[in-house]
Amino acid sequence: MTQINMAEDIKNAADKIIDAHRFDKMQLIGILHDLQAHQRWLPREVLEYLAEKLDLPINQIYHVATFFKAFYLKPRGKHTCTVCLGTACHVRGAPKLLENLERNLNIKAGETTPDLMFSLEAVNCVGACALGPVVICDGEYHGHMTNIKTDRLLRQVKAKDKEENKAKELVEA
Repeated sequence: MTQINMAEDIKNAADKIIDAHRFDKMQLIGILHDLQAHQRWLPREVLEYLAEKLDLPINQIYHVATFFKAFYLKPRGKHTCTVCLGTACHVRGAPKLLENLERNLNIKAGETTPDLMFSLEAVNCVGACALGPVVICDGEYHGHMTNIKTDRLLRQVKAKDKEENKAKELVEA
């Protein structure tokens, strides 16, 4: 058995998720999905712990986690911004939106900011061609985007985070 060094809260969450799936190896994808929802990504230690708990080879778990694009093995930001680069969005200026976001966040598509606040993605099509160009932020679709609207969206997300943090500090005080 390998030595697993995980924070106690992560280990407890993993135990609850594995238990909720009744330690069923056939529920591996669901377990991985739930584990990722807890942290926004799947750290190596969590995958090793899962392998031990389900009595599965670690390479089998990595195979599943790397096969599906929905799983992330690197830290993800609290907020995800996705720019559609499909044909309709592309001809309406999506590449310029992506460049603007990359410049404002100081990262490239496929990366996460060092403070783990934002992840930036570019995808081929989100199926909302009539709304193009489209930016999806935290699952919410924003159509007919411009650089000005994109800048405003980032400011709104950051302002909302500040408000939530202030409220959290007041509750903890």
